[in-house]
Amino acid sequence: MEAKAQILVVEDEQGLVMTLQDRLTEESYAVDFATDGLSGFEKARSQSYDVIILDLMLPKKGGLDICRDLRQDGIHTPIIMLTAKGQVVDKVLGLKLGADDYMQKPFEMMELMARIEVQLRKQERTSRQVEKGTVQFGDVTVNFSKGDIMKGGEKVSLSAKEFQLLRFMIEHEGIILSRDQLLNEVWGYDALPSTRTVDVHISWLRQKLEDDKRYPEYITTVHGLGYKFVKSHLT
Repeated sequence: MEAKAQILVVEDEQGLVMTLQDRLTEESYAVDFATDGLSGFEKARSQSYDVIILDLMLPKKGGLDICRDLRQDGIHTPIIMLTAKGQVVDKVLGLKLGADDYMQKPFEMMELMARIEVQLRKQERTSRQVEKGTVQFGDVTVNFSKGDIMKGGEKVSLSAKEFQLLRFMIEHEGIILSRDQLLNEVWGYDALPSTRTVDVHISWLRQKLEDDKRYPEYITTVHGLGYKFVKSHLT
């Protein structure tokens, strides 16, 4: 039987590792494990996974550092963070650094399974929409195959770089993308523009696609980190 998805679990608590292995295997997932942050980071960076379950407190490299570094390296695999800590600041920081979800130990295994399925569905939905060529959010319709943008029934004209930037952000919905990352991915590593170029193009996209560019709903700023296409508004 083919596995439903490939999951990486980075967790150093042996009892939880065994429990997760049993339950995930029972649910027909292919599971890989790392018991310290450094090996977990290397696996996540060098191999392909559908979901990463990442503990916050790990030996050798902490979960927050792993999350930050993966996102900076352009790894956009959904991350569900696990922690025994209850402080709100840890949750907020984890999400700001690019985590997709957050669970506090102890947790019900059934809830974790449900959250994994949510992340897999989101991935599938975005891939399907981009592949078939049309994505909608609010009153905006983007047809990637034709290069057409409509807002409120009226055609919107985007430059080639604006279109490429929008596509990249939609393809990575919900992920915080740094200015350097956007510059490298959209303009290329050898490009001359500075990160200020990214800010200018983001501003132009907001002016053309947001109802109020001062209070953007979809192309949002994560202060100190970069920009994000807000997945909760994707339909």
